[in-house]
Amino acid sequence: MSEYRKKPVVVQAIRVPMPGEQGQKVGDIFDFMSDAEWMIGAEGLTITTLEGEMLARPGDWIIRGIAGEFYPCKPDIFEATYEPVIPTPETAA
Repeated sequence: MSEYRKKPVVVQAIRVPMPGEQGQKVGDIFDFMSDAEWMIGAEGLTITTLEGEMLARPGDWIIRGIAGEFYPCKPDIFEATYEPVIPTPETAA
């Protein structure tokens, strides 16, 4: 069996706020996911993904993948997989 390393890919993501939490606003999520199919429910956001409908609960991250697709990610998996990108003069535009 061979081993493989995940390629470093930069993605865009937004965190679903916890009830009463300051910071990320629901309007920010609307803007971020403007071209996606999703709806708000009692337990969070139901997102239509390439694999079907998935639930993003408060505290989860919503990721825009490299092909423009959206999917939720649990906070512990997100923290283990992603790190913030430090803008450089070339990438800050």
